[in-house]
Amino acid sequence: MASFHEIKNKSILVTGGAGFIGSHLVDALLARDAAAVVVVDNLFLGSMENLAQAQRSARLHFYREDAADLSAMDHLINKHHVEVIFNLATKALLYSFANPEGAYMVNVEIMRTLLYLQRKGAFHTLIHCSSSEAYGSARIFPMDESHPDVPATPYAAGKAAADLMALSYAHTFGNDLTIIRPFNNYGPRQNKDRGLEAVIPLTAARLMRGEAPAIYGDGEQTRDFIFVEDTVAGLLAAYQAPAARGQVINLASGKELSIASVIKGICSYFNYEGKIEYREARPADVRRHRGDIQRAHAVLGFAPKVSFEEGLKKTLDWYTQRG
Repeated sequence: MASFHEIKNKSILVTGGAGFIGSHLVDALLARDAAAVVVVDNLFLGSMENLAQAQRSARLHFYREDAADLSAMDHLINKHHVEVIFNLATKALLYSFANPEGAYMVNVEIMRTLLYLQRKGAFHTLIHCSSSEAYGSARIFPMDESHPDVPATPYAAGKAAADLMALSYAHTFGNDLTIIRPFNNYGPRQNKDRGLEAVIPLTAARLMRGEAPAIYGDGEQTRDFIFVEDTVAGLLAAYQAPAARGQVINLASGKELSIASVIKGICSYFNYEGKIEYREARPADVRRHRGDIQRAHAVLGFAPKVSFEEGLKKTLDWYTQRG
């Protein structure tokens, strides 16, 4: 079928494949009969535990390497005859406050390596997982792909810079690539350790330790939460649809939730009726987010399937089962 690219029998490399979204993508690629799934992850936030299911397959190949390392990536792409790369390697947004230069440069350096290798013909297609953080706070509402990039953190600036670099290679050299911008992901395996946690795993971990949940600022800042399985479906569709090439495409639920309401839902799950700690707002915290997904629907046939209520329960069930 000329208008559809098959995953079956392809050799596919996933950078950041031991991470939260990456490991779910790896599982999905194996389930769709990819010939080989090569994971490159330095385990900064990723974990081999996230790949427990995938490791049952002889088609999984894991390498603890830095995705920005040109020689390592060239070697692995050649060794496994990689045709497609999904780039999910990054460092968490909150790393911006500990190492702003590193939070920025990791995105740019990985993109430089991948675009160089792609341009020299090492592999064919790049599906790059960016972030809605590249937009900054909403100036157009809902936020479609024409929204200006006004990143508020070094992490977000690095994402925006990597996206611009990728688009420039697509326009100048014809690199076969798509940029996907998911909004706020959540779900099983999301990091809840190391001080770099997102709000859902952070709040769940605090409640499970017997601590009060915390809200930074007034809690009225909003996010558009998308369940990880929906994001993975969108990433797969982005590869399968040639019409997506050269485009930036949002993945989102299309709904806006306040942080206060999210924390209230988590408290309800744990039957917690105690106090909530209000803390000083974080610098550069995005005020409003809600994604427009008309392009994703038109180009990818994308529609989110998991409601926030359903996804939150699945997520919190996973955390509680793990203790």
